[in-house]
Amino acid sequence: MAAKLTEGLMEVRLMEKTELKNIVILATGGTIAGKAASGTQMTGYTAGAYSVADLLAGVPELGELAHISGEQLCNIDSSSITDALLLRLAQRCNELLAQEDVDGVVITHGTDTMEETAFFLNLTVKSAKPVVLVGAMRPATAVSADGPLNIINAVKAATDAASAGQGVLVMMNDEIYSGRDVTKTNTANVATFKALNGGPLGFIVGGEVHYYYRSLRPHTLQSEFDVSGVTALPRVDIIYTHIGEDRVFVDAALAAGARGLIYAGSGMGSIHEAVEAALAEAVGRGVVVVRSSRTGSGIVAAGLERWQEQGFLYADNLNPQKARLLLQLALLQMQERSEVQGIFSRY
Repeated sequence: MAAKLTEGLMEVRLMEKTELKNIVILATGGTIAGKAASGTQMTGYTAGAYSVADLLAGVPELGELAHISGEQLCNIDSSSITDALLLRLAQRCNELLAQEDVDGVVITHGTDTMEETAFFLNLTVKSAKPVVLVGAMRPATAVSADGPLNIINAVKAATDAASAGQGVLVMMNDEIYSGRDVTKTNTANVATFKALNGGPLGFIVGGEVHYYYRSLRPHTLQSEFDVSGVTALPRVDIIYTHIGEDRVFVDAALAAGARGLIYAGSGMGSIHEAVEAALAEAVGRGVVVVRSSRTGSGIVAAGLERWQEQGFLYADNLNPQKARLLLQLALLQMQERSEVQGIFSRY
């Protein structure tokens, strides 16, 4: 009888094992794969020192959560992510998610630009399957490295049925955020990621995924943006306002061939009087100018009547770095300013 019971338990466990979902981990480097000289060194380390194979070997518990395969897309500090890498990552995600034997994708990524990659993928991934970005604030060699638990939680989120259709997600510090809304708010704290105009979509508590909110803006399958055949993005530069600003950076961006400018204004996207004429000239030359804010949160509205008359658009509640990505995608398929403003109002 005991032998039969043991045999039955083995059959159940084998059945459970075969029912695990298939998750691909795309590795891009960052602090989660970082290496320092000692366990207490938290700054000045080398990002992207370990491979995806190293990461997976360091978290054997992942095998109990899903069938895991890993792929090294790049291995760099995320401060050096390029437009070309964004396109490559979006295209690779779409290739993988189109496969029947792939149930979701987890992307290990540096935290410096994670919010930008997440938003770009939120607009360009064409699948309802979960895509979860994850990183770490402490290198893999740290005494209290946060990466291993973060990646476990990311895989849990990617395998949870409630994550489907949520858009591209960011999983950090037990919190799950929409790729549209999340931003890095602190240079070193493990609780750096926040959605300053809202909050997390959900949490992982006691090893379980709990969702309470959804993102209402179009994403993934509802997004109109398709980068499947795109090899380059239009040049869009960010002009950051400050006391004593002049037109030198606007002129430099135009000379470099910018097709769009994001003006990170003070307050509700206010424009320095010494720069306004230069921005108006840019509009006259066919460059799309969008007002955003350097404050970090809040909505930028249409503003002064003369700004509207000069053709300046406004970014809603997107921060400058995310407004830049949306404008790049908009410029791939449209030129009319009214159409571009509609994009910012919808997304």
